[in-house]
Amino acid sequence: MRTGPEGYTDRFERYADRHPRVVDAVIVLVLMACAVVGSGLTRPGAAPPQRDATVLAVMGASCLALFAHRSRPRTVTVVNAVCIVAVTALEYVLTPLLLAPVMAALYWLTTHTGLRTARFYSLTTAAALMTTSAVFDPTYPSSPVPRSIGYCFWLLLPLAAGSMTRLRRAYVASVRARAEHAERTREEEARLRATEERMRIARELHDVVAHHLALANAQAGTAAHFALTDPQRTKKILTSLTDTTSSALRDLKTTLGLLRHDSIPASGPLEPSPGLAHLPQLVSACAAAGLTVTVTTTGEARPLTSAVDLTAFRIVQEALTNATKHAAADSADVHLTYEDCRLLITITNGAPSGTTGAAAAAPGPGFGIMGMRERALTAGGEFRAGPRPGGGFEVATSLPLRPTATKASSKTADDPAGEA
Repeated sequence: MRTGPEGYTDRFERYADRHPRVVDAVIVLVLMACAVVGSGLTRPGAAPPQRDATVLAVMGASCLALFAHRSRPRTVTVVNAVCIVAVTALEYVLTPLLLAPVMAALYWLTTHTGLRTARFYSLTTAAALMTTSAVFDPTYPSSPVPRSIGYCFWLLLPLAAGSMTRLRRAYVASVRARAEHAERTREEEARLRATEERMRIARELHDVVAHHLALANAQAGTAAHFALTDPQRTKKILTSLTDTTSSALRDLKTTLGLLRHDSIPASGPLEPSPGLAHLPQLVSACAAAGLTVTVTTTGEARPLTSAVDLTAFRIVQEALTNATKHAAADSADVHLTYEDCRLLITITNGAPSGTTGAAAAAPGPGFGIMGMRERALTAGGEFRAGPRPGGGFEVATSLPLRPTATKASSKTADDPAGEA
Protein backbone atom coordinates (compact mmCIF):
# COMPACT_ATOMS: atom_id res chain seq x y z
CA MET A 1 0.00 0.00 0.00
CA ARG A 2 1.45 3.37 -1.05
CA THR A 3 1.88 5.95 1.73
CA GLY A 4 3.40 8.84 -0.27
CA PRO A 5 1.58 11.72 -1.95
CA GLU A 6 0.20 9.41 -4.63
CA GLY A 7 -1.28 7.17 -1.96
CA TYR A 8 -3.05 10.10 -0.31
CA THR A 9 -4.27 11.28 -3.71
CA ASP A 10 -5.69 7.84 -4.47
CA ARG A 11 -7.49 7.69 -1.15
CA PHE A 12 -8.88 11.20 -1.62
CA GLU A 13 -10.16 10.36 -5.12
CA ARG A 14 -11.78 7.17 -3.88
CA TYR A 15 -13.46 9.10 -1.09
CA ALA A 16 -14.56 11.80 -3.56
CA ASP A 17 -16.07 9.13 -5.81
CA ARG A 18 -18.07 7.73 -2.89
CA HIS A 19 -19.10 11.10 -1.39
CA PRO A 20 -18.97 13.75 -4.14
CA ARG A 21 -21.39 16.17 -2.48
CA VAL A 22 -19.48 16.23 0.79
CA VAL A 23 -16.21 16.97 -0.99
CA ASP A 24 -17.83 19.69 -3.13
CA ALA A 25 -19.33 21.35 -0.05
CA VAL A 26 -15.99 21.42 1.75
CA ILE A 27 -14.21 22.86 -1.30
CA VAL A 28 -16.86 25.55 -1.82
CA LEU A 29 -16.68 26.60 1.83
CA VAL A 30 -12.88 26.87 1.63
CA LEU A 31 -13.10 28.93 -1.58
CA MET A 32 -15.70 31.25 -0.04
CA ALA A 33 -13.41 31.83 2.92
CA CYS A 34 -10.54 32.60 0.51
CA ALA A 35 -12.75 35.10 -1.36
CA VAL A 36 -13.80 36.85 1.84
CA VAL A 37 -10.21 37.14 2.99
CA GLY A 38 -9.06 38.26 -0.45
CA SER A 39 -11.68 40.99 -0.66
CA GLY A 40 -10.06 42.69 2.33
CA LEU A 41 -6.57 42.83 0.87
CA THR A 42 -5.15 45.95 -0.79
CA ARG A 43 -1.91 47.33 -2.13
CA PRO A 44 0.77 48.65 0.21
CA GLY A 45 0.06 52.23 1.27
CA ALA A 46 -3.56 52.16 0.11
CA ALA A 47 -6.67 52.07 2.27
CA PRO A 48 -8.41 48.70 2.45
CA PRO A 49 -11.58 48.44 0.36
CA GLN A 50 -14.96 48.67 1.98
CA ARG A 51 -16.56 45.25 2.01
CA ASP A 52 -20.12 45.84 0.96
CA ALA A 53 -22.87 43.33 0.30
CA THR A 54 -22.34 43.56 -3.46
CA VAL A 55 -18.88 42.02 -3.60
CA LEU A 56 -19.81 39.36 -1.05
CA ALA A 57 -22.91 38.48 -3.03
CA VAL A 58 -20.93 38.29 -6.29
CA MET A 59 -18.22 36.06 -4.81
CA GLY A 60 -20.83 33.94 -3.01
CA ALA A 61 -22.64 33.39 -6.33
CA SER A 62 -19.39 32.40 -8.04
CA CYS A 63 -18.61 29.87 -5.29
CA LEU A 64 -22.13 28.41 -5.19
CA ALA A 65 -22.04 27.94 -8.96
CA LEU A 66 -19.16 25.51 -8.45
CA PHE A 67 -21.64 22.87 -7.19
CA ALA A 68 -22.64 22.31 -10.84
CA HIS A 69 -19.09 21.78 -12.12
CA ARG A 70 -19.69 18.06 -12.80
CA SER A 71 -22.72 18.53 -15.05
CA ARG A 72 -22.14 22.02 -16.55
CA PRO A 73 -18.41 22.86 -16.40
CA ARG A 74 -18.57 25.47 -19.20
CA THR A 75 -21.47 27.35 -17.61
CA VAL A 76 -19.73 27.34 -14.23
CA THR A 77 -16.56 28.77 -15.82
CA VAL A 78 -18.50 31.54 -17.56
CA VAL A 79 -20.31 32.50 -14.32
CA ASN A 80 -17.03 32.67 -12.39
CA ALA A 81 -15.37 34.69 -15.17
CA VAL A 82 -18.24 37.20 -15.14
CA CYS A 83 -18.11 37.44 -11.34
CA ILE A 84 -14.35 38.07 -11.23
CA VAL A 85 -14.67 40.69 -13.97
CA ALA A 86 -17.41 42.37 -11.91
CA VAL A 87 -15.17 42.37 -8.83
CA THR A 88 -12.38 43.89 -10.92
CA ALA A 89 -14.78 46.62 -12.08
CA LEU A 90 -15.49 47.36 -8.40
CA GLU A 91 -11.75 48.19 -8.10
CA TYR A 92 -10.80 45.26 -5.87
CA VAL A 93 -7.26 43.95 -6.04
CA LEU A 94 -7.10 40.65 -7.93
CA THR A 95 -5.11 38.48 -5.55
CA PRO A 96 -4.85 34.68 -5.85
CA LEU A 97 -7.44 34.47 -3.04
CA LEU A 98 -10.04 36.29 -5.13
CA LEU A 99 -9.03 34.31 -8.20
CA ALA A 100 -9.37 30.97 -6.38
CA PRO A 101 -13.02 30.28 -7.47
CA VAL A 102 -12.36 30.92 -11.16
CA MET A 103 -9.12 28.90 -10.92
CA ALA A 104 -11.08 25.98 -9.48
CA ALA A 105 -13.65 26.32 -12.28
CA LEU A 106 -10.89 26.24 -14.91
CA TYR A 107 -9.30 23.19 -13.27
CA TRP A 108 -12.55 21.22 -13.35
CA LEU A 109 -13.21 22.43 -16.90
CA THR A 110 -9.83 20.97 -17.93
CA THR A 111 -10.49 17.62 -16.24
CA HIS A 112 -14.02 17.30 -17.66
CA THR A 113 -13.67 18.66 -21.21
CA GLY A 114 -10.01 18.76 -22.18
CA LEU A 115 -7.10 21.15 -22.54
CA ARG A 116 -8.20 22.86 -25.78
CA THR A 117 -11.55 24.03 -24.39
CA ALA A 118 -10.03 25.08 -21.07
CA ARG A 119 -7.28 27.02 -22.86
CA PHE A 120 -9.87 29.02 -24.80
CA TYR A 121 -11.86 29.89 -21.67
CA SER A 122 -8.70 30.72 -19.73
CA LEU A 123 -7.31 33.08 -22.36
CA THR A 124 -10.70 34.74 -22.78
CA THR A 125 -10.99 35.29 -19.03
CA ALA A 126 -7.44 36.70 -18.86
CA ALA A 127 -8.18 39.10 -21.73
CA ALA A 128 -11.40 40.24 -20.03
CA LEU A 129 -9.55 40.84 -16.75
CA MET A 130 -6.79 42.85 -18.44
CA THR A 131 -9.35 44.95 -20.32
CA THR A 132 -11.39 45.58 -17.16
CA SER A 133 -8.26 46.47 -15.17
CA ALA A 134 -7.15 48.88 -17.86
CA VAL A 135 -10.54 50.64 -17.73
CA PHE A 136 -11.35 50.64 -14.01
CA ASP A 137 -7.97 50.30 -12.24
CA PRO A 138 -6.02 53.62 -12.30
CA THR A 139 -2.79 51.85 -11.29
CA TYR A 140 -2.86 49.33 -14.14
CA PRO A 141 -1.26 51.62 -16.80
CA SER A 142 1.78 52.06 -14.57
CA SER A 143 2.67 48.33 -14.68
CA PRO A 144 0.63 46.62 -17.40
CA VAL A 145 3.17 43.91 -18.29
CA PRO A 146 3.72 42.45 -14.79
CA ARG A 147 0.00 42.61 -14.07
CA SER A 148 -0.85 40.86 -17.36
CA ILE A 149 1.76 38.18 -16.75
CA GLY A 150 0.35 37.62 -13.28
CA TYR A 151 -3.20 37.18 -14.62
CA CYS A 152 -2.04 34.74 -17.27
CA PHE A 153 0.07 32.76 -14.79
CA TRP A 154 -2.71 32.32 -12.24
CA LEU A 155 -5.29 31.43 -14.89
CA LEU A 156 -3.03 29.02 -16.79
CA LEU A 157 -1.89 27.24 -13.63
CA PRO A 158 -5.16 25.24 -13.24
CA LEU A 159 -4.80 24.13 -16.87
CA ALA A 160 -1.48 22.49 -16.10
CA ALA A 161 -2.85 20.87 -12.94
CA GLY A 162 -5.97 19.67 -14.76
CA SER A 163 -3.93 18.20 -17.59
CA MET A 164 -1.76 16.28 -15.13
CA THR A 165 -4.88 14.97 -13.44
CA ARG A 166 -6.32 13.83 -16.78
CA LEU A 167 -3.09 12.08 -17.71
CA ARG A 168 -2.90 10.39 -14.33
CA ARG A 169 -6.50 9.19 -14.55
CA ALA A 170 -5.92 7.92 -18.08
CA TYR A 171 -2.81 6.07 -16.91
CA VAL A 172 -4.64 4.49 -13.97
CA ALA A 173 -7.52 3.51 -16.26
CA SER A 174 -5.12 1.93 -18.75
CA VAL A 175 -3.36 0.01 -15.97
CA ARG A 176 -6.68 -1.29 -14.69
CA ALA A 177 -7.77 -2.21 -18.22
CA ARG A 178 -4.51 -4.09 -18.80
CA ALA A 179 -4.87 -5.88 -15.47
CA GLU A 180 -8.45 -6.89 -16.29
CA HIS A 181 -7.40 -8.01 -19.76
CA ALA A 182 -4.51 -9.99 -18.31
CA GLU A 183 -6.87 -11.62 -15.80
CA ARG A 184 -9.34 -12.53 -18.53
CA THR A 185 -6.50 -13.83 -20.69
CA ARG A 186 -5.16 -15.95 -17.83
CA GLU A 187 -8.62 -17.41 -17.24
CA GLU A 188 -9.08 -18.12 -20.94
CA GLU A 189 -5.63 -19.71 -21.18
CA ALA A 190 -6.36 -21.80 -18.10
CA ARG A 191 -9.65 -22.98 -19.60
CA LEU A 192 -7.93 -23.69 -22.92
CA ARG A 193 -5.17 -25.66 -21.21
CA ALA A 194 -7.75 -27.59 -19.20
CA THR A 195 -9.71 -28.37 -22.37
CA GLU A 196 -6.59 -29.47 -24.24
CA GLU A 197 -5.50 -31.64 -21.32
CA ARG A 198 -8.98 -33.14 -21.06
CA MET A 199 -8.94 -33.94 -24.79
CA ARG A 200 -5.46 -35.46 -24.51
CA ILE A 201 -6.52 -37.66 -21.61
CA ALA A 202 -9.68 -38.66 -23.47
CA ARG A 203 -7.60 -39.69 -26.50
CA GLU A 204 -5.21 -41.69 -24.34
CA LEU A 205 -8.03 -43.47 -22.50
CA HIS A 206 -9.84 -44.14 -25.76
CA ASP A 207 -6.72 -45.60 -27.37
CA VAL A 208 -5.90 -47.76 -24.36
CA VAL A 209 -9.39 -49.00 -23.51
CA ALA A 210 -10.77 -49.33 -27.05
CA HIS A 211 -7.70 -51.08 -28.42
CA HIS A 212 -7.28 -53.61 -25.65
CA LEU A 213 -10.99 -54.33 -25.28
CA ALA A 214 -11.35 -54.81 -29.03
CA LEU A 215 -8.41 -57.22 -29.08
CA ALA A 216 -9.67 -59.02 -25.99
CA ASN A 217 -13.12 -59.38 -27.55
CA ALA A 218 -11.67 -60.68 -30.82
CA GLN A 219 -9.36 -63.09 -28.99
CA ALA A 220 -12.17 -64.37 -26.81
CA GLY A 221 -14.35 -64.93 -29.86
CA THR A 222 -11.55 -66.75 -31.68
CA ALA A 223 -10.85 -68.92 -28.63
CA ALA A 224 -14.55 -69.85 -28.38
CA HIS A 225 -14.54 -70.78 -32.07
CA PHE A 226 -11.55 -73.13 -31.74
CA ALA A 227 -12.35 -74.42 -28.24
CA LEU A 228 -13.55 -77.86 -29.40
CA THR A 229 -11.67 -78.29 -32.66
CA ASP A 230 -8.19 -77.02 -31.76
CA PRO A 231 -7.48 -77.01 -27.99
CA GLN A 232 -3.80 -76.11 -28.42
CA ARG A 233 -4.59 -73.03 -30.45
CA THR A 234 -7.32 -72.14 -27.99
CA LYS A 235 -4.81 -72.32 -25.14
CA LYS A 236 -2.40 -70.11 -27.04
CA ILE A 237 -5.11 -67.55 -27.76
CA LEU A 238 -6.22 -67.53 -24.11
CA THR A 239 -2.61 -66.92 -23.08
CA SER A 240 -2.52 -63.97 -25.47
CA LEU A 241 -5.82 -62.80 -24.00
CA THR A 242 -4.23 -62.77 -20.54
CA ASP A 243 -1.31 -60.72 -21.90
CA THR A 244 -3.76 -58.32 -23.58
CA THR A 245 -5.75 -57.70 -20.40
CA SER A 246 -2.55 -57.32 -18.36
CA SER A 247 -1.23 -54.81 -20.89
CA ALA A 248 -4.56 -52.95 -20.72
CA LEU A 249 -4.32 -52.73 -16.94
CA ARG A 250 -0.71 -51.49 -17.12
CA ASP A 251 -1.53 -48.83 -19.72
CA LEU A 252 -4.59 -47.71 -17.79
CA LYS A 253 -2.55 -47.51 -14.58
CA THR A 254 0.11 -45.47 -16.39
CA THR A 255 -2.47 -43.05 -17.79
CA LEU A 256 -4.14 -42.59 -14.42
CA GLY A 257 -0.72 -42.23 -12.81
CA LEU A 258 -0.02 -39.26 -15.06
CA LEU A 259 -3.10 -37.58 -13.59
CA ARG A 260 -1.99 -38.23 -10.03
CA HIS A 261 1.72 -37.55 -10.52
CA ASP A 262 1.57 -33.84 -9.62
CA SER A 263 -0.46 -34.33 -6.45
CA ILE A 264 1.39 -37.48 -5.27
CA PRO A 265 5.13 -36.96 -5.80
CA ALA A 266 5.95 -40.12 -3.84
CA SER A 267 4.19 -42.35 -6.36
CA GLY A 268 6.19 -45.03 -8.12
CA PRO A 269 8.01 -44.45 -11.40
CA LEU A 270 5.79 -44.34 -14.45
CA GLU A 271 6.33 -46.57 -17.48
CA PRO A 272 7.66 -44.86 -20.61
CA SER A 273 5.14 -43.91 -23.28
CA PRO A 274 4.71 -46.53 -26.01
CA GLY A 275 6.29 -45.95 -29.41
CA LEU A 276 7.09 -47.69 -32.66
CA ALA A 277 9.44 -49.97 -30.74
CA HIS A 278 6.29 -51.66 -29.37
CA LEU A 279 5.04 -52.60 -32.84
CA PRO A 280 6.11 -56.29 -32.52
CA GLN A 281 3.94 -56.72 -29.40
CA LEU A 282 1.06 -54.99 -31.18
CA VAL A 283 1.44 -57.27 -34.21
CA SER A 284 1.47 -60.34 -31.99
CA ALA A 285 -1.67 -59.22 -30.17
CA CYS A 286 -3.46 -58.62 -33.47
CA ALA A 287 -2.33 -62.01 -34.75
CA ALA A 288 -3.84 -63.67 -31.68
CA ALA A 289 -7.11 -61.89 -32.51
CA GLY A 290 -7.07 -63.32 -36.05
CA LEU A 291 -5.61 -60.33 -37.90
CA THR A 292 -2.33 -60.91 -39.71
CA VAL A 293 -0.27 -57.68 -39.79
CA THR A 294 2.69 -57.12 -42.08
CA VAL A 295 5.10 -54.28 -41.24
CA THR A 296 7.48 -52.95 -43.90
CA THR A 297 9.96 -50.11 -43.55
CA THR A 298 11.44 -47.96 -46.31
CA GLY A 299 14.39 -45.72 -45.68
CA GLU A 300 16.76 -45.55 -42.74
CA ALA A 301 14.91 -45.66 -39.42
CA ARG A 302 15.85 -42.78 -37.17
CA PRO A 303 15.16 -41.94 -33.52
CA LEU A 304 11.93 -40.00 -33.09
CA THR A 305 10.93 -37.40 -30.55
CA SER A 306 8.69 -38.73 -27.80
CA ALA A 307 5.65 -36.82 -29.14
CA VAL A 308 6.04 -38.06 -32.73
CA ASP A 309 6.87 -41.59 -31.54
CA LEU A 310 3.76 -41.77 -29.36
CA THR A 311 1.59 -40.23 -32.09
CA ALA A 312 2.84 -42.71 -34.70
CA PHE A 313 2.23 -45.69 -32.42
CA ARG A 314 -1.24 -44.56 -31.37
CA ILE A 315 -2.32 -44.00 -34.98
CA VAL A 316 -1.11 -47.47 -36.01
CA GLN A 317 -2.73 -48.96 -32.91
CA GLU A 318 -6.07 -47.29 -33.55
CA ALA A 319 -6.06 -48.19 -37.26
CA LEU A 320 -5.38 -51.85 -36.49
CA THR A 321 -8.02 -51.78 -33.76
CA ASN A 322 -10.58 -50.51 -36.26
CA ALA A 323 -9.51 -53.21 -38.70
CA THR A 324 -9.97 -55.84 -35.99
CA LYS A 325 -13.40 -54.58 -34.98
CA HIS A 326 -14.97 -53.46 -38.24
CA ALA A 327 -13.14 -55.07 -41.18
CA ALA A 328 -14.07 -58.46 -42.60
CA ALA A 329 -10.52 -58.91 -43.91
CA ASP A 330 -8.04 -61.04 -42.01
CA SER A 331 -4.87 -59.12 -42.94
CA ALA A 332 -3.50 -55.58 -42.74
CA ASP A 333 -0.33 -53.88 -43.95
CA VAL A 334 1.66 -51.21 -42.09
CA HIS A 335 4.18 -49.35 -44.20
CA LEU A 336 6.67 -46.91 -42.65
CA THR A 337 8.60 -44.56 -44.94
CA TYR A 338 11.41 -42.45 -43.50
CA GLU A 339 12.17 -39.38 -45.58
CA ASP A 340 14.43 -36.43 -44.86
CA CYS A 341 11.88 -34.29 -43.03
CA ARG A 342 8.88 -36.53 -42.47
CA LEU A 343 7.69 -40.00 -41.58
CA LEU A 344 4.96 -41.45 -43.79
CA ILE A 345 2.76 -44.12 -42.21
CA THR A 346 0.21 -46.05 -44.24
CA ILE A 347 -2.09 -48.71 -42.78
CA THR A 348 -4.24 -50.66 -45.25
CA ASN A 349 -6.50 -53.66 -44.98
CA GLY A 350 -7.84 -55.42 -48.04
CA ALA A 351 -11.37 -56.57 -48.65
CA PRO A 352 -12.04 -60.30 -48.64
CA SER A 353 -13.32 -61.96 -51.74
CA GLY A 354 -17.01 -61.45 -52.46
CA THR A 355 -17.23 -58.04 -50.64
CA THR A 356 -16.92 -54.43 -51.71
CA GLY A 357 -13.97 -53.58 -49.50
CA ALA A 358 -15.13 -50.06 -48.66
CA ALA A 359 -18.28 -51.30 -47.04
CA ALA A 360 -16.63 -54.26 -45.41
CA ALA A 361 -13.60 -52.43 -44.05
CA ALA A 362 -14.86 -48.96 -43.18
CA PRO A 363 -14.87 -48.23 -39.42
CA GLY A 364 -18.16 -47.68 -37.67
CA PRO A 365 -19.23 -44.51 -35.86
CA GLY A 366 -16.97 -43.42 -33.01
CA PHE A 367 -14.04 -41.24 -32.05
CA GLY A 368 -11.24 -43.34 -33.53
CA ILE A 369 -10.63 -41.45 -36.78
CA MET A 370 -11.28 -38.10 -35.10
CA GLY A 371 -8.72 -38.95 -32.40
CA MET A 372 -6.12 -40.01 -34.99
CA ARG A 373 -6.63 -36.78 -36.92
CA GLU A 374 -6.29 -34.70 -33.74
CA ARG A 375 -3.09 -36.50 -32.80
CA ALA A 376 -1.55 -35.95 -36.23
CA LEU A 377 -2.48 -32.27 -36.36
CA THR A 378 -1.22 -31.71 -32.80
CA ALA A 379 2.16 -33.16 -33.78
CA GLY A 380 2.29 -30.83 -36.81
CA GLY A 381 1.50 -33.51 -39.38
CA GLU A 382 -1.25 -34.42 -41.83
CA PHE A 383 -3.87 -37.15 -41.78
CA ARG A 384 -6.08 -38.90 -44.28
CA ALA A 385 -8.45 -41.86 -43.98
CA GLY A 386 -10.95 -43.38 -46.37
CA PRO A 387 -11.87 -46.31 -48.60
CA ARG A 388 -9.31 -47.51 -51.14
CA PRO A 389 -10.18 -47.43 -54.84
CA GLY A 390 -9.48 -51.15 -55.16
CA GLY A 391 -11.34 -52.12 -52.01
CA GLY A 392 -10.55 -52.02 -48.32
CA PHE A 393 -9.70 -49.07 -46.12
CA GLU A 394 -6.56 -46.96 -45.82
CA VAL A 395 -5.23 -44.68 -43.10
CA ALA A 396 -2.29 -42.45 -44.02
CA THR A 397 -0.46 -39.86 -41.98
CA SER A 398 2.63 -37.69 -42.41
CA LEU A 399 4.55 -36.66 -39.30
CA PRO A 400 7.43 -34.14 -39.20
CA LEU A 401 10.98 -35.28 -38.58
CA ARG A 402 14.21 -33.43 -37.98
CA PRO A 403 16.49 -33.31 -41.05
CA THR A 404 19.32 -35.83 -40.99
CA ALA A 405 22.76 -34.59 -40.03
CA THR A 406 24.20 -35.74 -43.36
CA LYS A 407 21.68 -33.73 -45.37
CA ALA A 408 22.14 -30.67 -43.23
CA SER A 409 25.96 -30.80 -43.42
CA SER A 410 25.95 -31.37 -47.19
CA LYS A 411 23.61 -28.42 -47.67
CA THR A 412 25.96 -26.23 -45.66
CA ALA A 413 28.97 -27.41 -47.65
CA ASP A 414 27.23 -26.76 -50.98
CA ASP A 415 26.10 -23.30 -49.95
CA PRO A 416 28.63 -21.71 -47.57
CA ALA A 417 26.97 -18.32 -47.91
CA GLY A 418 23.79 -19.73 -46.40
CA GLU A 419 25.60 -20.14 -43.11
CA ALA A 420 26.07 -16.37 -42.90
